[in-house]
Amino acid sequence: MTTAKEAGLVACRSCASVWPVAQEHCDRCGARLVSRHETSLQQVMAWWAAGLICYIPANMYPMLVTETLTSTQRNTIVGGAFEIAHHGEYGIAAIVLIASVLIPISKFMAIAYLCLSVHRHSAQSALGRQRLYEVIEFVGRWSMIDVFVVAILSSLVQLSVVASIHPGPASLTFALSVIFTMLSARSFDTRLIWDRSDCNNNELTEAA
Repeated sequence: MTTAKEAGLVACRSCASVWPVAQEHCDRCGARLVSRHETSLQQVMAWWAAGLICYIPANMYPMLVTETLTSTQRNTIVGGAFEIAHHGEYGIAAIVLIASVLIPISKFMAIAYLCLSVHRHSAQSALGRQRLYEVIEFVGRWSMIDVFVVAILSSLVQLSVVASIHPGPASLTFALSVIFTMLSARSFDTRLIWDRSDCNNNELTEAA
């Protein structure tokens, strides 16, 4: 199978148009053309580590602070989900847990797997890894649902001295974690998957 690189072509990562490899900028959108981002894995892991560092305090500190006349309640992401479930809203609690815990952790694991598979010249299916990356890109944005809920509640539930809801310190670190992991996924050059896959196929052919 002949790749675009072998054919002397390069694809624009912004608009997907194809140009000769010697061309420096895309004539359609003006983006810089690079055949392969050689430092892609380093950038991915740098953003990945920053996201993981922010995700730890995001689960340790309160996401939501509720103040009433008689008490102040501070809920973490998981604690808030259990509180919602305690009031019978199991569907909403499940959505919060999936969007704020399951998706971020799965995304961390998937990005790390993709980087390791490329670095170690994995023989795993290149098409399967490409589809995994596309799934990461699609579902990653929904991790922000917890931050949106906090923002909406904070703006709506302000009953003067009776009750008020404020974002906790975890809301900032959680938002940063989601942003960093999105940047990590965007930094990943999926063309490296196919390059390394071709290398493995060539090695297997020569060995046979």
